[in-house]
Amino acid sequence: MSDPVKSVRRDHLLEITLDRPKANAIDPATSRRLGEVFAGFRDDPSLRVAIVTGGEGRFFSAGWDLKSAAEDEDHGQGGFAGLTEMFNLKKPVIAAVNGIAFGGGFELALSCDMIVAAEEAEFAFPEVNIGIIPDAGGVLRAPKLMPRALANELIMTGRRMSPVEAHRHGIVNRVVPKAQLMEEARELAGQVAAAAPLAVMAAKAVIQATDDLTVEEGYKTLRAGTVPEYNRVKDSEDAWEGPRAFSEKRSPVWKGR
Repeated sequence: MSDPVKSVRRDHLLEITLDRPKANAIDPATSRRLGEVFAGFRDDPSLRVAIVTGGEGRFFSAGWDLKSAAEDEDHGQGGFAGLTEMFNLKKPVIAAVNGIAFGGGFELALSCDMIVAAEEAEFAFPEVNIGIIPDAGGVLRAPKLMPRALANELIMTGRRMSPVEAHRHGIVNRVVPKAQLMEEARELAGQVAAAAPLAVMAAKAVIQATDDLTVEEGYKTLRAGTVPEYNRVKDSEDAWEGPRAFSEKRSPVWKGR
């Protein structure tokens, strides 16, 4: 049986492709395999950013493979799709949504830090129409990432949302023709990879740690020193290298320490 999850390294970038025709539905084995790949990305200091996309066809992912759901509910590390509950991943992941992202596919995309969508993409939470809810993060993330009324409508009706609408509401970063999708996602990933890696990780960690706090409470969290990634970047060699490189009019050489 072929591996439903393909991964390719491109310098500091890891490209992950969910390739399980016809709809890239995620069964328990595929979810566990995704968890292994995302954990490998998390633990490899040479990798700075990842892109996850769907294989050829109309689907980014149709979500949970309902045929296998009753037989095996072990999603593996990272929860469903290997990412929706991987809260200790401090590196950014970009979703390159090449087509239909329904249910768990939409939840996988929302668990990423940025989304680049093809013009043919569609997003939906169809779960209520089959008697369940999008509990792999949809009901939790959607109300935080989009206007509450819109999240309620999508979750409670199952209607489809176009990438243009998603972009208008700030859910999607960029919408491009499908032929340009990976080029655009790689360009975005390249910008992330060019930045100081410790600073990128610290930024994501602070955003996660202060997500539900007021600005004042967020400051208290930073000043209390309870975000290890923030503490690490402040005392790092890279924090000195950046200003030095700027004053010397040269490109910085990041060491990740």
